[in-house]
Amino acid sequence: MKSFSGSLSAAGLAVALALIGAPAMAQQKNAPAATVTVPGKPVSPAAIAAAKEILTMKNAVAMYANAIPSLVEKTKNVLLGANLNYQKDLNEVAVIVAKNLTGREKEIGDGMAQIYANEFTEQELKDLVTFYKSPLGQKLILNEPRAISGSMAYMNDWAQSFAEVINGQFRTEMRKRGKEI
Repeated sequence: MKSFSGSLSAAGLAVALALIGAPAMAQQKNAPAATVTVPGKPVSPAAIAAAKEILTMKNAVAMYANAIPSLVEKTKNVLLGANLNYQKDLNEVAVIVAKNLTGREKEIGDGMAQIYANEFTEQELKDLVTFYKSPLGQKLILNEPRAISGSMAYMNDWAQSFAEVINGQFRTEMRKRGKEI
């Protein structure tokens, strides 16, 4: 989850910078779809449907539900940095832009489904749907976020502790050279 947030922040900055270059497009009510394409093989509609079902079961929408307001806010802040005297206007325009682009976060879900459909065959996706509907699959959906969070916390603790071991070895090796650090 942490890496996703970092990716979203970087993506947010990229989008913000792109919107600065094309502010009129960002404010159009019927703005065209994002120009990001998902490379891969052609996939069947059934594979896309199964991938979307998996993403729904895993509540993937929670990862990007606030993408539009977040990106609008980041863009507004970048624009505000260069146009402090337009703060009131930019705040008002941000509300309009966010309203005009509401629903566009669906494009993220569509892209994610395409990626899943590229990585798994249609049958594998259908098998995954069956698995996620099983008691064990439901348990995985429920407990995996905590398991991942706990694993990340453990890795961070381990890395901090192990850094002390590395630091100690550096100091030992430097003492052998007659140098205290």
